[in-house]
Amino acid sequence: MARRRRRFVDDSEHQDRWMVSFADFITLLFAFFVVMYSISSVNKGKYETFSESLDQALFHNEKVQKQAEPIQTGAIPTRIQPIELPNLVTVTEEEHQLSEEIMEEKRRLNEVSEEFQRALQPFVESQLVGINKHDFWVELEMNSELLFASGKAELSSKAIPVLERVAEVVRNVPNVINIEGYTDDVPISTGIYPSNWDLSSARATSVVKELIKNNIPPIRLSAVGYGEFHPIADNTSEEGRFKNRRVVLVLMSQAFARYGMTDNERAKALKLAPQTEDDAAKPASTPELLPEPIQKKVPEIPAQL
Repeated sequence: MARRRRRFVDDSEHQDRWMVSFADFITLLFAFFVVMYSISSVNKGKYETFSESLDQALFHNEKVQKQAEPIQTGAIPTRIQPIELPNLVTVTEEEHQLSEEIMEEKRRLNEVSEEFQRALQPFVESQLVGINKHDFWVELEMNSELLFASGKAELSSKAIPVLERVAEVVRNVPNVINIEGYTDDVPISTGIYPSNWDLSSARATSVVKELIKNNIPPIRLSAVGYGEFHPIADNTSEEGRFKNRRVVLVLMSQAFARYGMTDNERAKALKLAPQTEDDAAKPASTPELLPEPIQKKVPEIPAQL
């Protein structure tokens, strides 16, 4: 029987193939360590910023407490600062009495206003008479058509009973009475009245004389003429000129001019309101500029006039 011959395989050419796999493994391992190193590397600047922020957040209060001054024990010296108080208004007995007198005058002016309304109701309804109540005076405004003929200063017959009713209302009231005459802007030039100044003052004087005849003391009366320079309506229309031709009786609570002072200034003048520092710093108020009126002092006239 023939003996089988063993067959030997020569693998010498494949003996180094394991090195390929080993090299791949080493490469992967190197890449792994590179990645791990890159992940674990720290940015020094970012680290310092983060560290400072963390330190500020966690230990700031502790540092502040360490830096704070210790609390002293025992008596602590104190200094009492004086408190400046505003100027307190001290109401004297004299001022209190004056205040009561002013309140009484206001009450009296209200009563006079109501009396005018009742006594002259028909003329008020026909708009020939107007009544205006203010804090410190009462105005009785009478249209010139009710009292005078056109261009005249002599009282008409229908004016006499009107002024008699007015005198009855104010006779027992001690207040000062101003009679003011006004005209429209239509020029007048006659031998008796060269201008509206003369006409307005003459009309005011005529009313004063009639009140004196009705037992109103002359010492309480004064007459003033403003001419056409203080209108209450537009002089371009007949209706406006009609309103501007008027005589105004002003019953005053005190001897104050009606123009150029506010009610608060009058109250301060009467010591009813304290004067503030701002008011003291202000210059004195300048009255409204009005043309200088013609004033005539009315002497006492004989009873037969």
